[in-house]
Amino acid sequence: MTVGIRTPAALVLEDGRVFRGSAYGAQGRTLGEAVFCTGMTGYQETLTDPSYHRQIVVQTAPQIGNTGWNDEDDESARIWVSGYVVRDPARVPSNWRSRRTLDEELARQGVVGISGVDTRTLTRHLREQGAMRAGVFSGDALDTEEAMTAQVLASAPMKGADLAGEVTTKQPYVVAAEGERRFRVAALDLGIKSNTPRQMSRRGIELHVLPSTSSLDELLAVEPDGVFLSNGPGDPATQDHAVALTEEVLRREIPLFGICFGNQILGRALGLGTYKMRYGHRGINIPVIDVETGRVAITAQNHGFALEGEPGQRFESPFGAARVSHYCPNDDTVEGVRCADVPAFSVQYHPEAAAGPHDAAPLFDEFVTLMEKKSR
Repeated sequence: MTVGIRTPAALVLEDGRVFRGSAYGAQGRTLGEAVFCTGMTGYQETLTDPSYHRQIVVQTAPQIGNTGWNDEDDESARIWVSGYVVRDPARVPSNWRSRRTLDEELARQGVVGISGVDTRTLTRHLREQGAMRAGVFSGDALDTEEAMTAQVLASAPMKGADLAGEVTTKQPYVVAAEGERRFRVAALDLGIKSNTPRQMSRRGIELHVLPSTSSLDELLAVEPDGVFLSNGPGDPATQDHAVALTEEVLRREIPLFGICFGNQILGRALGLGTYKMRYGHRGINIPVIDVETGRVAITAQNHGFALEGEPGQRFESPFGAARVSHYCPNDDTVEGVRCADVPAFSVQYHPEAAAGPHDAAPLFDEFVTLMEKKSR
């Protein structure tokens, strides 16, 4: 963005609310669901998280871009957010790993953003009214408020959106174990983040990442010691194939671990319903309580849908007894499920979080323990 020259831009919400600012990144028009992220750090990881596909992310932290953009911290091969909203973009990045400014990277990847927005007021509005469809308009796309609002209202809602197939890998690939291989795991890629294979690899796991459309035969051909269900975007109610595949894995009692979207897939396979949250959980400072131990972890999260259920609830599934194992004390949202009769568990938050926190990283060790028990 050229110093001294500011191109007008507008963020338009589906309820007709308009926030004015300046173009940031690429200019043009973008549509998506407006959500807010409370993370104080890690904007590069947020932008490249496939779970944010088709969402316009509002950063609640007032200054963004002060560490620039590097070539090491991406959570995938590209930026996935539909649009980006910030209050005070850093004029000059200051970090020894920075290769270019955030503004330059957004423009390079064609991500339409807006700066100079009162993000505190915007966040309060989204908390009160809920996440909603929105659009960012700048340059030639800037129009009357009525015309821009009409475009937003014509866009697709997040409820009912089948997006995992748009972010999954097109071809299977393998991430080798560090040192001696202890286990082989088949990962269903619903929007996997780069740090997940790293966490697995460090524990001696050879990870075979498979497209979301993979069949049971393709999964079993890996001869897995365990199966992993990744995070991802969209409405879990659209994932009939992933749910059916999970049911087959549970019938074979192959150790299974799910994260975020994977938690919702496992929950649906166990007979629980899912629903769209009012404004979701997005940030790196969200508390979660383990029902069994009472331990509180500060976690990274990114989800707008959740499993139905109550903290500590025990229920019968088609695969035996199960329990709601974790919950968020802020709103009692289900944050994990665990099976008693088959080797399967999942959490709604991101234990592979980058950047931080790392309170939940031992869950990968728990997955290893589950596979060890099965192999005895």
